[in-house]
Amino acid sequence: QVQLVESGGGLVQPGGSLRLSCAASGSRFAINAMGWYRQAPGKQRELVAAIPGGASTNYADSVKGRFTISRDNAKNTVYLQMNSLKPEDTAVYFCTADFKVIGRYWGQGTQVTVSS
Repeated sequence: QVQLVESGGGLVQPGGSLRLSCAASGSRFAINAMGWYRQAPGKQRELVAAIPGGASTNYADSVKGRFTISRDNAKNTVYLQMNSLKPEDTAVYFCTADFKVIGRYWGQGTQVTVSS
Protein backbone atom coordinates (compact mmCIF):
# COMPACT_ATOMS: atom_id res chain seq x y z
CA GLN A 1 0.00 0.00 0.00
CA VAL A 2 1.64 3.20 -1.20
CA GLN A 3 1.34 6.08 1.23
CA LEU A 4 2.46 9.70 1.16
CA VAL A 5 2.28 11.23 4.62
CA GLU A 6 2.56 14.99 4.93
CA SER A 7 3.32 17.09 7.98
CA GLY A 8 4.25 20.63 8.92
CA GLY A 9 1.19 22.66 8.01
CA GLY A 10 -0.46 25.11 10.34
CA LEU A 11 -1.28 28.73 11.08
CA VAL A 12 1.41 31.36 10.64
CA GLN A 13 1.49 35.15 10.53
CA PRO A 14 2.35 37.01 7.33
CA GLY A 15 6.10 37.10 6.87
CA GLY A 16 6.55 33.88 8.80
CA SER A 17 7.93 30.51 7.75
CA LEU A 18 6.81 26.90 7.65
CA ARG A 19 8.46 23.70 6.51
CA LEU A 20 6.38 20.93 4.99
CA SER A 21 7.54 17.33 4.83
CA CYS A 22 6.19 14.39 2.86
CA ALA A 23 7.42 10.82 3.28
CA ALA A 24 6.59 8.15 0.69
CA SER A 25 6.42 4.48 1.59
CA GLY A 26 4.98 1.15 0.56
CA SER A 27 6.42 0.73 -2.95
CA ARG A 28 9.37 -1.22 -4.25
CA PHE A 29 9.58 1.02 -7.30
CA ALA A 30 11.93 3.97 -7.46
CA ILE A 31 10.62 7.53 -7.44
CA ASN A 32 11.30 9.87 -10.32
CA ALA A 33 10.00 13.36 -9.63
CA MET A 34 8.46 14.66 -6.41
CA GLY A 35 6.53 17.86 -5.99
CA TRP A 36 4.08 20.07 -4.16
CA TYR A 37 0.73 21.40 -5.33
CA ARG A 38 -1.75 23.63 -3.56
CA GLN A 39 -5.44 24.39 -3.78
CA ALA A 40 -7.07 27.46 -2.31
CA PRO A 41 -10.83 27.68 -1.74
CA GLY A 42 -12.64 28.26 -5.03
CA LYS A 43 -9.48 27.89 -7.08
CA GLN A 44 -7.92 25.16 -9.18
CA ARG A 45 -5.10 23.06 -7.88
CA GLU A 46 -1.76 24.50 -9.00
CA LEU A 47 1.84 23.37 -9.08
CA VAL A 48 3.97 25.06 -6.44
CA ALA A 49 7.32 23.35 -6.92
CA ALA A 50 8.79 20.18 -8.37
CA ILE A 51 12.09 18.37 -8.08
CA PRO A 52 12.92 15.70 -10.66
CA GLY A 53 15.45 12.99 -10.00
CA GLY A 54 18.40 15.22 -10.75
CA ALA A 55 19.44 18.53 -9.25
CA SER A 56 17.01 20.77 -11.15
CA THR A 57 13.95 22.35 -9.56
CA ASN A 58 10.85 24.14 -10.87
CA TYR A 59 8.79 26.79 -9.10
CA ALA A 60 5.61 28.70 -9.72
CA ASP A 61 6.38 32.35 -10.39
CA SER A 62 4.37 33.35 -7.33
CA VAL A 63 6.73 31.50 -4.94
CA LYS A 64 10.12 31.98 -6.59
CA GLY A 65 12.64 33.39 -4.16
CA ARG A 66 10.48 32.51 -1.14
CA PHE A 67 9.98 28.73 -1.29
CA THR A 68 12.62 26.03 -1.59
CA ILE A 69 11.96 22.40 -2.49
CA SER A 70 14.41 19.68 -1.57
CA ARG A 71 14.42 15.91 -1.22
CA ASP A 72 16.17 13.15 0.68
CA ASN A 73 16.27 10.18 -1.69
CA ALA A 74 17.43 7.78 1.02
CA LYS A 75 14.26 8.57 2.98
CA ASN A 76 11.92 9.01 -0.02
CA THR A 77 11.03 12.36 1.49
CA VAL A 78 10.39 15.74 -0.08
CA TYR A 79 10.42 19.05 1.77
CA LEU A 80 9.06 22.52 1.08
CA GLN A 81 10.62 25.37 3.01
CA MET A 82 8.26 28.35 2.82
CA ASN A 83 9.56 31.77 3.86
CA SER A 84 8.05 35.26 3.71
CA LEU A 85 4.60 33.75 3.66
CA LYS A 86 1.70 35.84 2.40
CA PRO A 87 -2.06 35.53 2.97
CA GLU A 88 -2.42 34.44 -0.65
CA ASP A 89 -0.31 31.37 0.14
CA THR A 90 -3.20 30.06 2.22
CA ALA A 91 -4.26 26.72 0.76
CA VAL A 92 -4.24 22.98 1.21
CA TYR A 93 -0.84 21.71 0.13
CA PHE A 94 -0.48 18.28 -1.48
CA CYS A 95 2.70 16.38 -2.18
CA THR A 96 3.20 14.07 -5.16
CA ALA A 97 5.56 11.23 -5.96
CA ASP A 98 5.98 9.89 -9.50
CA PHE A 99 6.91 6.24 -9.13
CA LYS A 100 8.41 4.21 -11.95
CA VAL A 101 5.86 1.78 -13.43
CA ILE A 102 2.94 2.62 -11.11
CA GLY A 103 2.75 6.35 -11.76
CA ARG A 104 1.81 9.35 -9.59
CA TYR A 105 0.53 9.20 -6.05
CA TRP A 106 -0.80 12.07 -3.92
CA GLY A 107 -0.65 12.88 -0.26
CA GLN A 108 -3.78 13.61 1.75
CA GLY A 109 -3.07 17.33 1.98
CA THR A 110 -2.04 19.63 4.79
CA GLN A 111 -3.61 23.02 5.54
CA VAL A 112 -1.46 26.13 5.51
CA THR A 113 -3.12 29.31 6.75
CA VAL A 114 -1.35 32.66 6.65
CA SER A 115 -3.19 35.21 8.74
CA SER A 116 -2.64 37.82 11.41
